[in-house]
Amino acid sequence: MGLAFCKRTIAFLLSCWMLFCVACSVEGLHEDSKVRGVNLGGWLVIEGWIKPSLFDGIPNGEMLDGTEVQLKSVMLQKYVSADNGGGMNVTVDRDTPSSWETFRLWRVSESIFQFRTSQGQFLTCNGSGSVVTASAESASATETFSLERNKENRIHIKLKSGTYLQASNLNQLTADYPGTPGWDDNAATFEMTITANNLHGDYQLANGYGYNKGKAVLKKHRNTFITIEDFDFLYRNGINTVRIPVGWWIAFDPNPPAPFIAGSLEALDNAFSWALAYSIKCIIDLHAAPGSQNGMEHSASRDGTTGWPSPDFILQTLDVIEFLASRYAQHPSLLGIELLNEPWAATVPLDVLVSFYEQGYQIVRKYSSSAYVIFCQRIGDADPFELYQANLGSINTVVDLHYYNMFDPSFSNMSTLANIEFIYKSRESQIQALNSANGPLVFVGEWVNEWNQTTGTQTDYQNFGTAQLEVYNAASFGWAYWTLKNDRMHWDFEWNIRNNYLQLQLGCTSSRQISNIILLLVLVCCCFFQHHLL
Repeated sequence: MGLAFCKRTIAFLLSCWMLFCVACSVEGLHEDSKVRGVNLGGWLVIEGWIKPSLFDGIPNGEMLDGTEVQLKSVMLQKYVSADNGGGMNVTVDRDTPSSWETFRLWRVSESIFQFRTSQGQFLTCNGSGSVVTASAESASATETFSLERNKENRIHIKLKSGTYLQASNLNQLTADYPGTPGWDDNAATFEMTITANNLHGDYQLANGYGYNKGKAVLKKHRNTFITIEDFDFLYRNGINTVRIPVGWWIAFDPNPPAPFIAGSLEALDNAFSWALAYSIKCIIDLHAAPGSQNGMEHSASRDGTTGWPSPDFILQTLDVIEFLASRYAQHPSLLGIELLNEPWAATVPLDVLVSFYEQGYQIVRKYSSSAYVIFCQRIGDADPFELYQANLGSINTVVDLHYYNMFDPSFSNMSTLANIEFIYKSRESQIQALNSANGPLVFVGEWVNEWNQTTGTQTDYQNFGTAQLEVYNAASFGWAYWTLKNDRMHWDFEWNIRNNYLQLQLGCTSSRQISNIILLLVLVCCCFFQHHLL
């Protein structure tokens, strides 16, 4: 009887294990339980830090759209300032620069620019003899200036008429310098300091090169950065899903609005075909929305500002979702559509985002009853639980979390061990809580085998990666690594695998879960033998 009891107990436990695997399965994956994915970042949405060489050929590449500059009169030794951040006359009277003295460039050509203030107005001048103000809400001819620049970062600013701006004795910026200035300490010469040049996205690349050269650069990049050989590599290493970031202009191929360049739609079609050949599923991720949902380069922001929450941009975004859903909903490789990547909590109100998500869900459902609809949590000061408190949809919904042990001061001085402990304590508890919530599945849609540790050994990275895999394997929908290819080695999934820095654990359970099951089996057997001997 004891032996029979032991057999029944073991059979019961194995059945529970199998039921657990089935319960955590994702509909549509081939012979797999959950998503084991990789992001194809930097391909159809450009991020310069992933492949910096894409920007190497841009003339005057230090002055791309969104570059932040400060201007100092060499004669007065005062900074040009838009008082109150804009809306008033421009003065040249500040001893030290801050936000009012910092302007964001809008690039028209290699040497022609517009200047935007911290409050969003543009510097404007009505012609020769006029005073420059910071009052224009949009940019046109009167807000456009030519820049002459020497090797010492001294500049002259000139109107289309040929008149140069100068710092007047009344500490104003006026368009009345007589003649052509030299590079000495005269009233028309300014020192330019570039304080930030952080935006290297699709807007900066296309507008920096111009259409013809930009088209050639992007065509080569799209044809070579990700190929069918990459899908073969992913298949051989147990990856069953790719998350593919796309920009809103994909819906307008082959004639997207300037300066965006056609070709991403053809590349996405290719990805779906390659995925089908290797039984890999695709998640289409709207990474860049009209107006930019977070002001970052990967949302194709022109100058670092966020305009997306406006009603017009939201309607345009819903049109893009409809385009993507109607085109790919019935494709056998589609797993899901992510409606928006990383909306910024400080500028995107929760009620606006929830309304958009609800509408996006209904659009996808119009074309597919089973495709997963994925809602990315807001980044910044936001709690992913906020999305579980909203009625976003009832069928195949997913909340996407992005986990990085960086981008926050709290990670700055963490040791390797502290980083690993944070994964097990903080990340694991949050995933468990969300898994238990009555709502969407949980997806760790971005994570990386990198942190703020500068002296980590290969073993440190292996341990850190193992900790993340063990914890993220428990997410009810799965995970996706950021990203497949990257010039920074530890961000590069392929490099991590080939160099044994990341050791994948395949299957529906993590090694910790398997260990717990084995331990339970051993305890049951020990109890049986102890009972049998007695």
